[in-house]
Amino acid sequence: MRIALDTNVLVYAEGVGDEARCTAAITLIEQLPAELVLLPAQTLGELYRVLTGKAKREATEAREAILGWADSFEVADSSWPAFQSALDLAADHGLQIGDALIVSVAAESHCRLLLSEDLQNGFTWGGVTIVNPFVTPRSRLLTSILAV
Repeated sequence: MRIALDTNVLVYAEGVGDEARCTAAITLIEQLPAELVLLPAQTLGELYRVLTGKAKREATEAREAILGWADSFEVADSSWPAFQSALDLAADHGLQIGDALIVSVAAESHCRLLLSEDLQNGFTWGGVTIVNPFVTPRSRLLTSILAV
């Protein structure tokens, strides 16, 4: 089962946010089988924006962080068909276009889960279920992956 990570999980893993979520994100990512994890390129662009904006990191430091994530996990580019699907998600379900593109790329890349704190927990589209990894109890789908 493939798993896509949303920007907020990466942001917390970079130490931006409250200590509990940062620790939880790092632990979660360490427990995920790396070969199952996918990073939509959109998430890395958003991460760069957060690191250089909110976190006030130097651009070169943010670049190194982004390249480190890309070295660790598969990155999926946004395609025109994924963008077209994202337009439908945005128009039909009220998602922001950037979030919709992340969901669409996850679906196009055959992910079963998208781990996100920002999107509607339990929302399923195109075979991808949004799971908030920071809520208790944890999703059975996520728990089944972590138990492997």
